[in-house]
Formats: sequence, structure tokens, C-alpha cells
Amino acid sequence: MPAAEEPAVRLPFSRVWMQILAQTKARLDAPAGPTAWTDPPTTPAEDIRVWAPPAARGPTCGEVVLRLENVSKIFGSVRAVDSATLEVRRGETFTLLGPSGCGKTTTLRLVAGLERPDAGEIVLRDRIVASVPRRIWVPPHKRNLGMVFQSYAIWPHMTVFENVAYPLRLRRLRSGEIKERVARVLELVGLTGLEGRPATLLSGGQMQRLALCRALVYEPDLLLLDEPFSNLDAKLREQMRVELKLLQRRLGITVLFVTHDQIEALSLSERVAVMYNGVVEQVGPPRSLYERPASPFVRDFLGQTVILRGRTTATATDGAVTVKLDGLAPTDTLAGRLAAGTHLEPGAPAHLAVRPEDIRVEPADRPAAPAAGTVLTGTIDALLFIGDRYEARVSIGEGPHQRVLLYLPRGEAWREGQRLRLTFPPEVVSVWPA
Repeated sequence: MPAAEEPAVRLPFSRVWMQILAQTKARLDAPAGPTAWTDPPTTPAEDIRVWAPPAARGPTCGEVVLRLENVSKIFGSVRAVDSATLEVRRGETFTLLGPSGCGKTTTLRLVAGLERPDAGEIVLRDRIVASVPRRIWVPPHKRNLGMVFQSYAIWPHMTVFENVAYPLRLRRLRSGEIKERVARVLELVGLTGLEGRPATLLSGGQMQRLALCRALVYEPDLLLLDEPFSNLDAKLREQMRVELKLLQRRLGITVLFVTHDQIEALSLSERVAVMYNGVVEQVGPPRSLYERPASPFVRDFLGQTVILRGRTTATATDGAVTVKLDGLAPTDTLAGRLAAGTHLEPGAPAHLAVRPEDIRVEPADRPAAPAAGTVLTGTIDALLFIGDRYEARVSIGEGPHQRVLLYLPRGEAWREGQRLRLTFPPEVVSVWPA
């Protein structure tokens, strides 16, 4: 008779957690040096060794803390990240911005080591932590990164002090040093006096601060923030943006920030990378991206954009373009400048783009001041009061051929059906191929 199988041993829940914590501690206590793996690779996907030989360390990067070189990640038939090349400099807040599904969180997870790239290299502090061509892979706990998750991932059975002290205890720091570091970082974010409070009794803002403390207490080379404000209400989100900006400036930490919120990206960042369908569309300072977008997607994704349709009537060698607007009188033309990297022949269909706040709006029955641009007329179709201003849907010209959304100052007595005079300065109008 075949031998009977031994029954599975069920461990109590508490013992299971103790084993998990012990395994985690053992991994963090493992020597930082390379460990060669002797098993041969079986498939290209598995041909990535979990170690980084000293000879593979890259050249000195100077002020560059993080560098991605042609990094790609593929899930089935979807290229979640497509040949991304980025550099994050020491002491800056660098933001990955884009709509849901653009690849920004996957890029963050690749940097953290929670995903393995299918192509390219990732270099952190002059050390290659992931490389497909060199078959190098450094696990997350050996990258010295701090991370704040969207859900905060606070230990619910620990107090505030225990949550913050946990990563220090795994690193076997002395008790006195742990107390000193925890006290210092709690003071930075205004949680002093709450050391003994259970984590489950904290407010949303306090939990966000606690997660930030836990990520900063062991002085990581790079702080990763994955939409940390998304669970907060609007007022608290605004307050936390300011607090994070001041804390980052005070500590001089390097931050890689992921968000779909344009206000967060523009207000917090030294530089922003806008992503779409896994591709980095444009990288630059927030104001540069807002005022000089490199693609129609960046133009339309950042802020509000008024788009008017027409055909070019004249182009100049210096980039100046005149466009006849569709559906309006023959004399209704607008002057602007060609968008960077574009070309339009006379008669070609074109889109004119301008930010609503750059359009000068005044009642048509008011005496006209000297115009500093092209003047068109319009009519308010719908008027919405939103607190600090009005938003108006306006028909351009005499008929409903082109409608746009404009911002109107709160100090005026606007009304639906009112005629408007709109002035478009040519220096703020960009012209794009339709």
C-alpha cells in the first residue's frame, strides 16, 4: 500500500504573522554584497539574476540620483511602459503625470523593484539596480528607497511610534538611536505627542503624515510617492500639498511623485514628465509644459485650452501664422505662432490653441480700449458661478459655429445672452496642424 500522506499542519494566525516578519527580517539582515546564483537560466524571461556584481556599477552620475534608460514593461500585449528614459536630480521633486493607464504607477513600481523591466536599465545612486541586457536585479529591500502607498499601508496593530520604528528595528539600530530618530521625524510632521496612539485612531491626514514618517526615518536615497493625497478631502489635500513642499525643501530629499492631479504636479514639482499610453510625451519645468507644450496631448491635458478651427491664409519665416476661422465672416481671422516642431502650408486645416485666462474679455457695449491683438465678438450661451470666477460657454461670431469655454472675473455683472468683445494677443495663440 502506498504510504498515507501526512496531514497539512495549520499554524495559528499569530504564528503565521511571526514567521512572515521573521522572514522579512532575515532578508533585510542578509549581507549587502553580491550572491551568485548557480542555477542556469531556462527561458529569456527567467534569465535575470537576483544580484548586482560590483563590476556592473555605472559611472559616477554627479547630481543624478535616478536614471532610467529605455525602460519597458509589457503585460501580455500591452506595453505599459514603452522605452522610458528619465533622470531625477538630487534634491528635486520629479513628478510622473498622466491619466489612468498611462504607465506612471508601473514606472514607479519598476523603480521600487516591485516589477521587473522587460528592457532597459535602472540606475540608482550610480548603482545599477535593474538591467535586462546585463542580467542584473537588486531586490526592493536592498535599494534603500522610501515609499508611501496610495493606501498608506499603516500597520493597524501598532502604535504611531511602533509604525515609525519598525524599519529601524529591522535594521538592528540601537534602542536609543531609534527613539531619537523617531522623535525627530515625528516632530517634523507635527505628530509629536501621539507616539502611543494606535494607528487605527488617526485621522486621514495623520495617517498620511505617519506613512511619510515611516518612509523618511531611515534616510532613503529616494522617496517614492504613489498618489498619497488621493484619499483626502479637497481642503486637507491642499494643506498636505503645502506641508509636503515645505518638508521637502527643509530636508532636501529627492522625491519621485506619481499623480493624475494637474494641480499637485504643477505646484509641487521642479520638473514633470507627462505620460500617455506608456510613452513619455514631454519632460520639463511645470510652467514650460503649460506654456509651451510639445504635443497636442500635453496641450489639452494640462489645464483648460480653447481650441478654434480654421485654415491658414499666410505663414511667415519667423513662425507667425494667420488663420481664417471656420464658419465665421471672411474678415474673422486670428494671428498666432506655429507650435514648435510643426509646419503648415497656406490653406492647410489648423487648430488655434489659447489658454482661457490669456483671452481678454469685456462687455461689447463698453468703449473699446486700444486692442493688443485680434478682436472677435461672442455671446454668452451659459453662465456658471463657481466661487472665485465665472465659467461661460460662449459662441464666437454671429452663429453657433464655434463654441468655447471662457473664464470671466467675478467682479463684473455678467448675464446669459450678453455680447462680449474678445481680444486674442498673438503671442499666446499657438497654431497646430488639425
